[in-house]
Amino acid sequence: MSSQVSSPEITHAPEHASGTGRIWKTFWVLSALTVIELALGYLLYYKHGQWSYVPVISTKLTIAVLTLLKAYYIVSIFMHLGDEIRNMIMTIIVPLMLFVWFIAAFLWDGNSWKTLRNTNGGSHPDKTKTEQHHMPAVEKDAKK
Repeated sequence: MSSQVSSPEITHAPEHASGTGRIWKTFWVLSALTVIELALGYLLYYKHGQWSYVPVISTKLTIAVLTLLKAYYIVSIFMHLGDEIRNMIMTIIVPLMLFVWFIAAFLWDGNSWKTLRNTNGGSHPDKTKTEQHHMPAVEKDAKK
């Protein structure tokens, strides 16, 4: 005879309500953001060379903001961080922001180092602008 003992370790999966509404909302929000990003990207591609600096930069910044918004939405829905407490969110967002800051700082420092190295610390003009590369004249062998 086997007797079944109820144990607190044995759990059953909770019954999920049919939440297809949230799934469809997520689908449409992410689809709309993606279509807007693609439309701006194609517009930027077709207007290449016709636009001045400001519209190009503002379009690129708009695409970047939409991408970050989409990333936030994905993280909050699919990784369930939208339902988490503030401290849990900060343990993920703060290191991510530090990582982004490190990348920007290293790029800034690398560009500065390259510029200073090229001008020897600013003691002489930029080599690439003043120095012209001339090939020495090749002497022709005299035929005897």
